[in-house]
Amino acid sequence: MTFEAISNYYEKPVYDRILATLGPIHGDDLDYLADVACVALNNLPARYIRHQVDMAFYMSSEERENMAKDITKAVEDAIEFVRDHRHKENAD
Repeated sequence: MTFEAISNYYEKPVYDRILATLGPIHGDDLDYLADVACVALNNLPARYIRHQVDMAFYMSSEERENMAKDITKAVEDAIEFVRDHRHKENAD
């Protein structure tokens, strides 16, 4: 049995939100983007799915809206967290 088809629903929308928020500012800094993604994903509940459409099909519009707000907040908080911790590392 393989589990390659299982993923966390939040991964793609978090990546999309990070790129939309940061745009070309940090687009080439893959370490920075990965750090932000990890922090944001760790602050969201895991929602494991087999197919992205599975989740969208079973959610109400209110749930989708709430998830979008949660994703935006998690990404904004993660950007601030990573930025603050990188500045501290560079200061040492």
